Amino acid sequence: MRLTCPICGPRDRREFYYQGDAMMLDRPDADAVPQVWADWLHLRDNPASRTRELWYHEAGCTAWLAVERDTVTHEVFAVELVESADAD
Repeated sequence: MRLTCPICGPRDRREFYYQGDAMMLDRPDADAVPQVWADWLHLRDNPASRTRELWYHEAGCTAWLAVERDTVTHEVFAVELVESADAD
């Protein structure tokens, strides 16, 4: 699979580190019981369909990317830079 980094261009997916579902960003409260944290960290859906995921360009520009792809065919539909919440 190849991903096209908006900064670096087309690259092999081995340059990137998969970070999970881009829609699952709601972290538990800091004082949540350990089981809630364990579930949030380890119990993830594994859809066989089109998804939106977070990828980190670890061996390149170190950008965070939102990748929309099909988990069955690995077809990539879109790759976008993830904007920082405090960027102005």
